Amino acid sequence: MDMDLKESQRVPIGCLTDLKKPVGNQHDIALRLAQHVINTTAGKTSNLVFSPALINVILSFVAARSPGDTAEQIVSLLQASSTDELHAVSSRIVTTVLADSTAIGGPTILAANGFWIEKSLFVKPSFKDLLLNSYKAAFKEVDFLTKADEVTKEVNSWVEEQTNGLITNLLPPNSASDQTDHIFANALFFNGKWVGQFDPSLTKDSDFHLLDGTKVRVPFMTRSSFGFHLDVFEGFKVLDLKYRGPSLVDCRIFSMQIYLPDEKDGLPAMLERLASTRGFFKDNKVLPSHRGDIGELKIPRFKFAFDFEASKALKAFGLEVPSSKIFHKSCIEVDEVGSKAAAAAALRGAGGCGFRVLKKYDFVADHPFLFLIKEHRSGLVLFLGQVMDPSMH
Repeated sequence: MDMDLKESQRVPIGCLTDLKKPVGNQHDIALRLAQHVINTTAGKTSNLVFSPALINVILSFVAARSPGDTAEQIVSLLQASSTDELHAVSSRIVTTVLADSTAIGGPTILAANGFWIEKSLFVKPSFKDLLLNSYKAAFKEVDFLTKADEVTKEVNSWVEEQTNGLITNLLPPNSASDQTDHIFANALFFNGKWVGQFDPSLTKDSDFHLLDGTKVRVPFMTRSSFGFHLDVFEGFKVLDLKYRGPSLVDCRIFSMQIYLPDEKDGLPAMLERLASTRGFFKDNKVLPSHRGDIGELKIPRFKFAFDFEASKALKAFGLEVPSSKIFHKSCIEVDEVGSKAAAAAALRGAGGCGFRVLKKYDFVADHPFLFLIKEHRSGLVLFLGQVMDPSMH
């Protein structure tokens, strides 16, 4: 079967607001997962980025292939009503929310699922049908018994192709063996341009304050704040940077949100508060806020990659998938033009219309902050991460 899914993703985009509740429920775990990875894997001073969207699709697939206690755990963890709901949401995510919009002036988005299974194994027709139709997964029978290393290379090449070369060697050497039954992989590439781009001639080096009290000099972008959306919460502010998109043709709205603590060392406390606020991604109104105008606007350029074993992190939430590992890699680059980001994961298994004067707030992101790339109609979080030191690549 052809492993390129781009054609199958070209479907009409309907309004996606009916996805907001189930997607918001699924994302409740995202901030807690980030917090756990920061505290255990990444260290408290490292940059981090991962894709909640890809991890949730992988978990939905695990629920499909592992009926019983494991499926029930995942349904509970993602706050779904059933595995059928998980599969339906995953299908909508792959075919509509993450459909490419390059041709109509929006972000370039490549999203794909792939499934490699030992050719000597029997696959239930209903399971294959679920993979092909709900997950739009490329399906391939392979020889794990004698050619496991070759299959690993094939999966890595597929991931590299799907992410335009940004994610390489997702599966480490010897990650598959003659005991491996299958590998399920997914990949996501996003390249969006700001609605209002930053003038590179205005980018100037300035101090970025690290958590330990030291400083680094990094390039900061600046521009007129007209057209930006700022929400002011107690203790932090959220800047919404929209990407270009044909709103008259496509109801999706993509943006990067930057969560900036008021205090220079406020990121850990802010993340703790957000992670413990159930339903924040489903409805930001669970925390009181008001709209603000922007005075000075400064955002650092940054570019980095991050990888971790997601299956280890998920054990902290009581989820252990027997004889399986979930590998995850992501990278992000933010500059004056826009953002480019990619991620891949693999499971190896044995309003209103009024006008009012708003108070002005400076938004100077010169200390550690949280960011995410999301689609607003559905609430899907494509990428989530923290910038601790923008000078680290």
